[in-house]
Formats: sequence, C-alpha cells, structure tokens
Amino acid sequence: MKKFVQDLTVKSVEILSSKHVLLKLTAEESLPPTIPGQFVEVRVDNSPSTFLRRPISINLVDYQQNELWLLIAMIGDGTQQLGKLKVGDTLNCLYPLGNGFTLPNDSSEKILLIGGGVGIAPLLYLGHEIKANKGKPTFILGARTKNELLELDLFQQLGRVFITTEDGSMGEKGFVTNHSILQKEKFSSISTCGPKPMMMSVAQYAYANDIQCEVSLENKMACGLGACLCCVEKTVDGNICICKEGPVLNIKKLLWQI
Repeated sequence: MKKFVQDLTVKSVEILSSKHVLLKLTAEESLPPTIPGQFVEVRVDNSPSTFLRRPISINLVDYQQNELWLLIAMIGDGTQQLGKLKVGDTLNCLYPLGNGFTLPNDSSEKILLIGGGVGIAPLLYLGHEIKANKGKPTFILGARTKNELLELDLFQQLGRVFITTEDGSMGEKGFVTNHSILQKEKFSSISTCGPKPMMMSVAQYAYANDIQCEVSLENKMACGLGACLCCVEKTVDGNICICKEGPVLNIKKLLWQI
C-alpha cells in the first residue's frame, strides 16, 4: 500500500478528558485508502525533547467529510504537545502504516471487539467498517473508571456495547475478560487492542474457546517503516518489525506464554 507524507490541517479539537483529546484532520486532496488497525507517524513540532515521530492509531477515516481522526492520550512531552494543537494548525503525518485487522467475509459472523483504555481507538474504525459491510459488531470496552471511557456514544451507534470498569463506577466491575457476556454468548472471532496484559488475557480466552483472535500490538515504534528495529517482536516465524508486519497479528503467530 502506498504511503504518504502530508501536512494535514487540524479541523477540530475535542477534549474528551483531562488526558485525552480527539483531533480531526483534513487535507486539500482526498485522503488515501486506509485499513482499520493501521497507524500514522506524526511529527511533533515545538517540543525540544521530542526527536522522533510518534505512532498514533487511526481512530476513524470519514471519506465523506475527508477527515482522519486521531485519539491522543496526552502522556509524555510529545503527546502533550499534540494536545495543544489548535484549529487551523498543521500536523505532518506519514501514513497509512502497518497491516490492519481482517474484515469478516460473512456479515452474519458474531464479531467481538475488545478495547481497553485508549486502545479502543482503532476499534471504532473497525466497527464502522464492519457495520458498513452489513455486519453487527459487539464491543466490550474497559477502563479503570467511567471517566476514562471514551467515545461511548460513537460505539453505541455501531453495535452492542458492554462496559467494565475496575472500580465498578460503570458497567460490570472487573476486567474485560470477566464480563458476563463471554459466558452467555459464543463469538466467531475477536479483535482486541489495549494494554498487553489485557490482550494476553483476551488471547487466553480465545485459545481456550477455539476462537480466532487478532491483537493490535503497541510496541515502541520510531520510524514506522521497519528500519530502526526498535519494535521487534519474536514470533513463530522469527523476529519481525511490528510497525511493518503488524501492528495487527493473529495470536497464533505470537510466542506469548498463555
């Protein structure tokens, strides 16, 4: 897939929480085709301590509005600087990068999408594409507290949404793999993104129940092109660069001890 380096214009900035901001970007030309699960490497300007680009999952691509959405967790200096962007500012992006999720061939499949924290970002786009292809995605979204649950209204427009919070402030108390829906229904495939311990727990559930499962890994990535070798992951096929051959992988390729 062809890659682009473009200066995208900030069309809107939505503050979702004290730690999260949603940037909607646009371009003069039409945005290129992208697959749910792919990401962008953004250049961070005005941050002397940030030397490398930052990898950000693509939250959504709205081709009608010619918008690309990035959900930013403002953690370090680089992402905090991104949170300071204003409407009309430009953001230099290298994209679309990596391999995305596998879209179902059969609209009748029971597809489960599980996200934790800001890891919900690529699942919005995936759910959007599943629904566009007449599918009916189901979501389990988890967070430490209800205040850290993001974009719930948008997910609810796409399919059923089940919630877990660690403090029990919304939905069922506990982790995503503890939700009662997993004991009540059988799903044909699972796609997940979030903290590695969460994804390992999801993978363990998928293995135990013979369910196809893809995970979106969040290894540290600098170049996004497989050149710097800082995102290497050991797999059954040897060492691979997650930015190039991932970030989405079938759990059968991973050497996780689950």
